[in-house]
Amino acid sequence: MPGRRRRASPTRRSTSSATPRAAAPRTAAPRKAAPRKAAPRKAAAPVTRPAAGPGERVWVLAVPFRAPAPGAVWDADLQAHVWVGAQPPPELAGYVPGPYTFERFLEDELNAEPRPLPAGEPMTPRAEQVSGAAAIAAHAAAGGRMFLLGDDPGVGKTGTAVLAVQQIAAQRGSRRVLVVADRPAAITVPHWTRSIAAFGDGGLRWCVTTWDRLAKVRSLSFDVVVADEAHMVRHTTTQRWKHWKAVSGSGRVKDAPFVLLTTATPAHSPLELPYLAPHFAALHDEPLRAWSDLPTRLTEHGFHVERGRYGATWTEDPDERRADLARLRGWLTDTDPPSTLHRAAPWGDVQVTGTAVELTPAERAQYDAGWQEFRAEMQLARRAKQTARGRAALLRFRQKAGLIRVPATVDWVKAQVEADRQVAVSVEFVETAADPIRQALLDAGIGVSGIYGRDRFDVEAERLRFQTGESRVCVFTVTASISLHAGEQLPGRRTASTTPRVGLFHQPRFSGIAARQVTGRTHRDHQVSPWRIAFAADTVEEQVARVMVERLAVTGSTAGGDTAGLQQIAELLDADWLPAASLTGAD
Repeated sequence: MPGRRRRASPTRRSTSSATPRAAAPRTAAPRKAAPRKAAPRKAAAPVTRPAAGPGERVWVLAVPFRAPAPGAVWDADLQAHVWVGAQPPPELAGYVPGPYTFERFLEDELNAEPRPLPAGEPMTPRAEQVSGAAAIAAHAAAGGRMFLLGDDPGVGKTGTAVLAVQQIAAQRGSRRVLVVADRPAAITVPHWTRSIAAFGDGGLRWCVTTWDRLAKVRSLSFDVVVADEAHMVRHTTTQRWKHWKAVSGSGRVKDAPFVLLTTATPAHSPLELPYLAPHFAALHDEPLRAWSDLPTRLTEHGFHVERGRYGATWTEDPDERRADLARLRGWLTDTDPPSTLHRAAPWGDVQVTGTAVELTPAERAQYDAGWQEFRAEMQLARRAKQTARGRAALLRFRQKAGLIRVPATVDWVKAQVEADRQVAVSVEFVETAADPIRQALLDAGIGVSGIYGRDRFDVEAERLRFQTGESRVCVFTVTASISLHAGEQLPGRRTASTTPRVGLFHQPRFSGIAARQVTGRTHRDHQVSPWRIAFAADTVEEQVARVMVERLAVTGSTAGGDTAGLQQIAELLDADWLPAASLTGAD
């Protein structure tokens, strides 16, 4: 039967009426008029959920931004489109949500019976996934409230997490599980939902969303929360942090969910670990509110925290750093049982080397002119203390430098394709790197997958083109949560091509966290994939690349691996006066 438009929203608590303020006491002349009493606020009208009639169902649809959805109604409270009826019409059928998604979770909440779930493609967990899940479950059973899973990229954190959630739920009688994944949603959400189906959902209610959609789930309650790429909430000044604090129960003493944090790169420094504050508070038997100011609390516990231009900074003294890191590791590993787990990739560390690009005389003149312009602009910004101007100058210089080297990158990629390799090219900018590189390769008759830009490509379709070998090159801007390695098990019981993968950073990355995450896109799951860093010879880029290679090796599961490298890069670029986010990027 045709759908009926209905107003849909979850039940909310009614807001109580405000108490009128008392009149001010009388005073000596001159007499003051008593302030007017505030009008009491009206109680909020009760909000009802949508209801389905006989033979009907409430359908919560996954409608893309600005896509037409005739017949569906947008509900601001649910933050989703709703349609009520027996079966959605053909024009809405494509928006019916898949298993374990946010919209499917809401839909099952609004109906008496959940829709049946399709059978997944079973996967057999590896030994390290089984042992990792057991370690997490043991910590939860001992009363822990959060666990940090820091295995290297490609070791299998997703499967480990799913198995661990099953065991934790069995211990605690949990039913509702939230998974927060990285972007792009078109890749990361299907990856998680397939993994849940493959390893078994344990009869639990799963909701998989992404970091940029946290606001949609902050009013919902969950028993277990999985934070994939947990370093996404290492900054407390963002909206994302505020939503995370509500979702994870970081500010609650009671009724907080168990939180499983997964990331191979926790932070640049101990100051970027606010998401571990509840664990630190419990460890020291201190109130949660005492850890709301992480830098101050770390200082009180003996960490070497200093006050810098833009707030608290971590010491640069090597001995003090080592002492701080040893103390931090102890807080995570010396609990019984431990509250963290890190296992290096058994197939070895990624090999990262530099690739110098000899500029032509014309390119050298362009580069030198851009460098001199940057230096002059940065000095002016520094004297005037104009951080926005300084950041803009740094951004322009990096874009110009990268654009000059596009022909060299294209030639190198062509040579790798001719040598029967598939190439992953990591870039940071679209118009001055991704677009010209992709177009030049297409003009040369080489198939290219593009994973960059907002809504420019079907990212999962592009990824699968590369994985099946239909396109030999993938140009991408994302740093995590996509798999580009050889031999990957693909949907539909397919297998990715076994052609060896090589990777190229089109320009040196400032952040060791980002660099390590990028190399893990191809160097994973027992597949060895070397990476190169391109830079213009005899320029500041070469010095930055050298620092990047040196620091990448120590950016592992413990915070603080590459902070010294960031300081070196900042000094090379005369950017040491800018906030650290100018180099690492604020989330």
